[in-house]
Amino acid sequence: MQQRTRVFLGLAISAVFVYFAVRGLDLRKVAFWMGQADYIWLAPAVLIYFVAVWGRTWRWHYMLRPIKVISLRSLFPVVCIGYMGNNIFPVRAGEVLRTYVLKRKEGVSMSASLTTVVVERVFDGLVMLLFIFVALPFVNLPGSLGGLVAVASVLFLGALAAFIGLALRPQWARWLYTNTLRRVLPARLRKPVDGFFERFLTGLEFFLRPRDVLMVFLTSVFIWLAETGKYWFVMHAFDKQAGGFPVPFFVLMLMNGIVNLATTIPSAPGYVGTFDTPGIAVLTAYGVDKNLAFGYTIVLHAALWFPITILGAWFFRREQLAWSEVSRAKAQRVESLESA
Repeated sequence: MQQRTRVFLGLAISAVFVYFAVRGLDLRKVAFWMGQADYIWLAPAVLIYFVAVWGRTWRWHYMLRPIKVISLRSLFPVVCIGYMGNNIFPVRAGEVLRTYVLKRKEGVSMSASLTTVVVERVFDGLVMLLFIFVALPFVNLPGSLGGLVAVASVLFLGALAAFIGLALRPQWARWLYTNTLRRVLPARLRKPVDGFFERFLTGLEFFLRPRDVLMVFLTSVFIWLAETGKYWFVMHAFDKQAGGFPVPFFVLMLMNGIVNLATTIPSAPGYVGTFDTPGIAVLTAYGVDKNLAFGYTIVLHAALWFPITILGAWFFRREQLAWSEVSRAKAQRVESLESA
């Protein structure tokens, strides 16, 4: 799919989600709830969010170790730049941007590091599903969201099984590649794609270390529990006169799981709509007034968006990067023109 088509598709999907988010709202009530909020609670919310970002940095450090050992101090700015990129550029360009910055700073192949980023997303998806299944005995999943969970379960578990299989049997992966894709490639592309494929397998070597896999899984659980803690702190900002808020922590776990599964759907930069509408749906399913749920979700989304975007932009500037390099990173996305 051409990038321009993907951008327009994301904008269209966000517009649909936003429509459902705002349909039936009473803006005066939304303004009332937001005016009543005690925003001092955003301070610990942002703090615990950056604890989660540090956890993401440690996890990526662990996954990159088979390729190159990189200090947390060096990786943290790269992670922040990547999340800033996801928030302001379309089609999750921040994921490509951080692999580009890592290559620029540490000489790590983009295809190998991008493989670890994809594996990160798989672990994130699995933990989101875990949160949903852990919460289900305590709360009921809204029926309209059941299909999303079912599809996500198949996709993420299937991706995990495929990655483990490729890592454990690289000779099978090479045989399959040689006898399928490589045969139909033009001769001029075979060498660069061969190099890309080998670096892709290098990025999967992390799965050969069971202790590392366990640590990455546990770190992923920690990351998302910390992010749910942010949901909890922001919820207490609206606890003053909320009448029905707060909801139990398990509902926030469910909301976190559903929201972050939904953000895998193409959308406008910053997950406009795909973050907000599912969150509102979960809260209203548990008796929270939609106007209150809308105000809470908008504040939560802003508290997630602004701090990491501002810090990421500061690191971007400190690294003496130019905005034109975002396009350069996209152009090098598959790294197929690099020598092996």
